[in-house]
Amino acid sequence: MTQGSQNITELLAGYGRGDKEALDQLMPIVYDELRRQAARYLRREQPGNTLQTTALIHEAYVRLVDQRNVQWQNRAHFFGIAAQLMRRILVDHARAKKRVKRGGSDVRVSLGDATVAVKGQDLDVVALDEALERLARIDEQQSRVVELRFFSGLTVEETAEVMGISKATVKRDWSMAKAWLHRELSTQ
Repeated sequence: MTQGSQNITELLAGYGRGDKEALDQLMPIVYDELRRQAARYLRREQPGNTLQTTALIHEAYVRLVDQRNVQWQNRAHFFGIAAQLMRRILVDHARAKKRVKRGGSDVRVSLGDATVAVKGQDLDVVALDEALERLARIDEQQSRVVELRFFSGLTVEETAEVMGISKATVKRDWSMAKAWLHRELSTQ
């Protein structure tokens, strides 16, 4: 564990025990990483997206520090939960935008070289969320790998650390999940 990871783990533990000062020290340390995660994801958005990086970070951070029943294990655990929260925020945003437009165009994200190519490299984030929910019923681990890699932008190594599995398993699950998602999303 690196010094930075150790410090984050200690601060998370302190915050979990109710130490508000630990939260004040934690924010500047994790903010930059949250910003990088949010920026990686939002770069995939098509022009015209109304959700900005700062808004996504702030919403995710507010939800993260509001987690009262989480026993923070370490830095990887924190950023893994951040990935889940960012996914929920992005999907909620996409659904709200669709409601406003009453079934108008979907919010689309470019999958680039990170995931499967469907319909010209663009994918509806709501359709992806629904497909991931179906995948989770079949193979929860593969669904979680996609969530961490796609929604949080974690590397294979970071994903392995968060999930407590080997890099080879992450690579295998990532490959299988991409193929499954490609098939699912191509038939829609």
